[in-house]
Amino acid sequence: MQIPAAKYFAIKSWPTRAIGAVLLVIASPLILVLVAIVRCTSAGPGLYRQTRTGKHGKEFPMYKIRTMYQDAESVSGPTWCKPGDSRITPVGNVLRLLHLDELPQLWNIVRGEMDLIGPRPERPAFVEILAREIPNYRDRLQVLPGVTGLAQVNLPPDETADCVRRKLVLDREYIRTASAGLDVRILICTTLRMVGIRHGRAVRWLRLERHIPVPFEADGKLTSPASHRAEHAARRHADAIYVGSHVNGAAVSTRSNGELEDVYAAVPEPVAAVARPARRPR
Repeated sequence: MQIPAAKYFAIKSWPTRAIGAVLLVIASPLILVLVAIVRCTSAGPGLYRQTRTGKHGKEFPMYKIRTMYQDAESVSGPTWCKPGDSRITPVGNVLRLLHLDELPQLWNIVRGEMDLIGPRPERPAFVEILAREIPNYRDRLQVLPGVTGLAQVNLPPDETADCVRRKLVLDREYIRTASAGLDVRILICTTLRMVGIRHGRAVRWLRLERHIPVPFEADGKLTSPASHRAEHAARRHADAIYVGSHVNGAAVSTRSNGELEDVYAAVPEPVAAVARPARRPR
């Protein structure tokens, strides 16, 4: 059963589209300048169009300023970005850091395909996989996807399925509790992050900070930071194997849930945490 969406969503669509139109007019000169810079610094178009999954699973073309080299995914297929990703251009790194590559999505807002605030739209190739692996994943498709959101200001970009699980908690909270006041705070927080106020300060100032529980071990005890980091790396490797095999042509049905667990099992186990010796009394 899907979670109930806040009544606020019934009245926010047209005001959001009007605000998006005003912001698009204001941002248009900057978008044109950034497109010109991208075209002058790397081969390929300045604007990039990518298919994403929106409300009720409807696909739409999402627009961004190009931050990767042209045809960067022609060999690897769709994959999540990771720190130090070689597919991203030097100019693209700056645009992503300041979130300026997202400005053309104002056109998607005007068209009614996106919202200013909401769950991040995902690519169809990933949606099919994540919907099978993560319970309640399709709850986030009840509302229009957003340029920014509660999950986006609290957590870093997705690298593994576990990252998606954590964001889903906040996406579902936003869908249940959305309000004009919450949207305003998220927009202010996003603006502060764009001008360089990071490391969670803007989130704390605006009371948007949310703590997602750390994954538990099989015996119910909390994992240590070291073992959690090792498990995160292992799962990222396994996710790459799984997602890569799907989007490069293999049918989804070729890997069942059990087979995915076999992939995880093939990755070395995380190193157990070593207890610190007790201090001697002085």
